[in-house]
Amino acid sequence: MTGFDASPRLPLAAPGATPVRVMTIAGSDSGGGAGIQADMRTFAMLGLHACVAVTAVTVQNSTGVTGFQEIDPGIVAAQMRSVTTDIGVAAAKTGMLASDPIITAIADAAVDLGIGRDGATPLVVDPVCASMHGDPLLAADALGALKDRLFPLATVVTPNLDEVRLLTGIDVVDPATQRQAAVALHALGPRWSLVKGGHLRGSDLSPDLLYDGSEFVEFPGARIDTPHDHGAGDTLAAAITGALGHGYSVPDAVAFAKAWVTRGLAAAYPLGAGHGPVNPLWRLREHGPG
Repeated sequence: MTGFDASPRLPLAAPGATPVRVMTIAGSDSGGGAGIQADMRTFAMLGLHACVAVTAVTVQNSTGVTGFQEIDPGIVAAQMRSVTTDIGVAAAKTGMLASDPIITAIADAAVDLGIGRDGATPLVVDPVCASMHGDPLLAADALGALKDRLFPLATVVTPNLDEVRLLTGIDVVDPATQRQAAVALHALGPRWSLVKGGHLRGSDLSPDLLYDGSEFVEFPGARIDTPHDHGAGDTLAAAITGALGHGYSVPDAVAFAKAWVTRGLAAAYPLGAGHGPVNPLWRLREHGPG
């Protein structure tokens, strides 16, 4: 694994040149803390051009999600096709996908467009099943489609520990169960599985573990003491996507993204009556975007 310094940045396009293009396929967060809003903030601060395929519009603020409206699956797929066939994308990610028909439409479009592990465009799958407050963001009958249709297309999957439990039945409580979970997730078809340790509340560290079927790569990290971590998973997955778009290997992309989200957590701010967001705007106070 290549190490990255504590002030991670990606190469910027020259003035007037087209930046690296990336796409997020996810839901909209009306509170601006997670979802496509978190993805686009991260992409912008990394000097990337962000394209979107909106899957759902949520009604949410800092205290939780009170409702959402799914986008027609055909429209979701059409957004992907429209962007990819004209603008082109170097990497893509998924977030909130809401339902089986939306997942199926995305998977079919991804195969046609060369997005995913057997295509030219890397795909990061962040299997969003619920908000940080526990509000469901994925229909119960859609879990099978997520595993059967989308995981086999993924370059890397990035579940949190609650999502790991739903997907594999494994309760990660220590390094041994984290390894078991990484193996079980990889068996679902992605090229790499990443088991994040941010929810290992009994640990003083926040260790992440990456696995490709033969090699484990460990990413130790300090735990940032903040209640304001809304959008942390989205931000990490977006930063991985940006690094993959620049041609990084998966381990190097994860190392880069972990450094990025750690800085964002350290700069997180309060918002409303609940949890504030991870803050990629820390970049502006130091060296400008990128």
